[in-house]
Amino acid sequence: MGKNILVMPGTYWVAALCKRIKELGHRIILVDPNDDCPCRVYADEYLKSDIFAWDSVIKFAKENKADAVMSDECDIAMPMVSRIGEELGFSVQSSKIVQYFTDKFFMREFCKEHGLKYPEYKLCKTKQEAVDFFMSIGKPIIIKPLDSNASHGVFKIDSISDIENHFDESLSFSRIEKAVLAERFIVGREFTVDGIKTKNHHYTLAISKKDHYKHNLSIANELYFSYDDPEYDYEKLRSVNDSYILASGLEYGFTHAEYKLEDGEYYLIEIAARGGGNMISSLITQYMSGYQTYDFLIRAALGDIDDTDFSIKDDYKSRCAVLKFFDAPVGGGIVKKIKGEDLLKNCPAVKEYQLHFGIRDEVGDCLNDSARIGFYIACTESRDELNDLMYEINEKFKILV
Repeated sequence: MGKNILVMPGTYWVAALCKRIKELGHRIILVDPNDDCPCRVYADEYLKSDIFAWDSVIKFAKENKADAVMSDECDIAMPMVSRIGEELGFSVQSSKIVQYFTDKFFMREFCKEHGLKYPEYKLCKTKQEAVDFFMSIGKPIIIKPLDSNASHGVFKIDSISDIENHFDESLSFSRIEKAVLAERFIVGREFTVDGIKTKNHHYTLAISKKDHYKHNLSIANELYFSYDDPEYDYEKLRSVNDSYILASGLEYGFTHAEYKLEDGEYYLIEIAARGGGNMISSLITQYMSGYQTYDFLIRAALGDIDDTDFSIKDDYKSRCAVLKFFDAPVGGGIVKKIKGEDLLKNCPAVKEYQLHFGIRDEVGDCLNDSARIGFYIACTESRDELNDLMYEINEKFKILV
């Protein structure tokens, strides 16, 4: 029989999860502050509310006899999902374990405790503490909120004046504690690792190497997914990532981690117990792995945590995918024409694309992940196919201002 599953929030990135929940015959009890949220069409019951409104959400869950609580691709929801689940006796991660996947300071402490690589770091509650750390390192640093998402409040610091300009903004995005994490800026290639934790194993489903916007090295403009890479040791990266997740005690769920490579070693940047955003978990990892991973996640949230084998079959190891974010023309401006959209619309390998602007809208350099002007996701059976398609899109798709 179908179960009642509490889902929050109802954003576009959670829509694929909601769709699958309904396909499996369950009911959705949805919480979101917006009446027109994308997941509203899937909801059997709906509460217009901030997801952090504890009393309202708990009352709503009890009134509708919820059997589970879920979210995906949303960092800020994870502590609330854990707290609600513990209160109502659902299958969720404990609040302690969630800290290892949401609090960036706890991540660093966990790495130190378990012998994993990490950059020099310091928890800073004041500007002066950040200045002192910057002076002691003698190299560029990064400051970041403890538990924000979408790169909000993340800044590369090259001078004391940068701290003066950005510390308060970074601090404003920390919710659990008014402090920021300052750490040495690692110069090296960045990677993402997306996986799934079953009862006894962790499986890597997709790895990407990242490129970033020139105007802000904290904001990615390309994630290129492949099973392996001629330049980088992905087997070592898988092993490093497994070490963190298995040591953490994470019982089940999707995982999404970011690493940087320096002097042959992979350093954890951050890690989350949810799927990668921008449809990484709902589209890319499922294409790269060949598995419908939401089925396992839904079963586990309902208490059936099994040990399904998610090993990548040989037939899928040649697959590649890209999540490519668009650049605004140099200098930005008012959009007067969009060329080449038909290619994105009609190419079978382009599985999804979005333009967060239209004619007569103003576009410019993005300030954080959520302010990027659009993206496309392409999936192919080989690296050569993907490279050729990316070249074609780069040549034909143009934003004229």
